[in-house]
Amino acid sequence: METIICYTGGVARGNPGPAAIGVYVIDKASNVLHKLVQTIGNSTDNFAEYNAVMVGLQTLIALFGPATKTTIIEVRLVSELVKKQLNAECQITDPGLVPMFIEIHNMRVESFPHLTLTQVPPEQNKEIDLLVNGALDGIR
Repeated sequence: METIICYTGGVARGNPGPAAIGVYVIDKASNVLHKLVQTIGNSTDNFAEYNAVMVGLQTLIALFGPATKTTIIEVRLVSELVKKQLNAECQITDPGLVPMFIEIHNMRVESFPHLTLTQVPPEQNKEIDLLVNGALDGIR
């Protein structure tokens, strides 16, 4: 089975404040398959992180279509809280995150049987940091 790694991240300056998300997709050999960055208006860090995971999964579906069902996919994100909430290891306390949780859950069930979410330290997610902070620097 093919392995794809999708780094995701979201940041809000001021929390809440101006926010951006990033998605960075590579294959097992570290070849870059796709990069995406978007500003998303004002939000919190958690909302931005959820949004990044959701857009990351949507991007993988757009890139690989039905092959997502037979591909090992690892989504790497910095937020341990978001990872735990998406894996149902801890409760979501912000009701505004629930619709994105449901959307992500439904995509996991329908399209990603071999998906894992992994929390990584920020130094292992530098590409996302450069993308989102570059986007936010551009809207000052």
